[in-house]
Amino acid sequence: MLQANEICFSYQDKLVLKNISFSLTRGKNLAIIGESGCGKSTLLKLIYGLHDLDEGQIFWNETEVLGPKFHLIPGMSFMKYLAQDFDLMPFITVAENVGKYLSNFFPEDKQARISELLEIVEMTEYANVKAKFLSGGQMQRVAIARVLALEPEVLLLDEPFSHIDNFRKNSLRRKLFGYLKEQQITCIVATHDSTDVLAFADEVAIIKDGEIIESGIPKFIYDNPKNRYIASLFGDVNEIKIDGELKFVYPHQLKVSINSDIKVEVVNSYFRGSHYLIEAKFENQTVFFENDDLIENGEVVCLKIK
Repeated sequence: MLQANEICFSYQDKLVLKNISFSLTRGKNLAIIGESGCGKSTLLKLIYGLHDLDEGQIFWNETEVLGPKFHLIPGMSFMKYLAQDFDLMPFITVAENVGKYLSNFFPEDKQARISELLEIVEMTEYANVKAKFLSGGQMQRVAIARVLALEPEVLLLDEPFSHIDNFRKNSLRRKLFGYLKEQQITCIVATHDSTDVLAFADEVAIIKDGEIIESGIPKFIYDNPKNRYIASLFGDVNEIKIDGELKFVYPHQLKVSINSDIKVEVVNSYFRGSHYLIEAKFENQTVFFENDDLIENGEVVCLKIK
């Protein structure tokens, strides 16, 4: 189990994280989300042991995670941390980068392991290409394979799919998180992408101004956002007052109705493939809803909440 107990951390005189506590059992996936600058990346670095805590403690099972004051080389041996800069060696091949930390004692086993990992990240055809010739997204995929090479007990991923094309991203996510589940590797992902949270995370922790303001099962938090900040992390959200009660409503929860108290004037329609996202005005505020068909600008329609 990974356990963080009341941890605090400051950069110089600026308090970045305060009173962070959570626990995560083996093989579970925790997503950390929040606006830019809220402390997500810093939290991953603290869990890995790259910085010394101001207060609190972090444990993996019975082992305490300690920072540079206690280790000549920062970082815990049973963890791997993938930062956003990839840190590949540009003048060696993709396969050599992935196998950099694997033993040469059994070359056939090493090659089989490299091949397995390249298949997971869909980079098999680039095995003999030098890293300097790769795109940013390809480098990110190689970096993911490399941190998996030694089968860490805990994997820390900082925006792991940010440079990867959308058409490949979903396939890669399914393969990677499926592999982590099979191997019972505990994973923490700092992300801005709600798909990482809703489709693959077992738990989510939401950070604002250096504090965890909400945590739990992603579906429950998505269905029951406590405030606009939390709801907005999952996409567009409407803040509508109905019968004196403020509701946070996602666009897919609003549907065109024959008659209702929510009458809106359409401003714009955005084609999304399977539907249109409609922008409209309701009592001097902007609302968004989904509709199967285009609605002309200026048209007045009634909406109901599903």
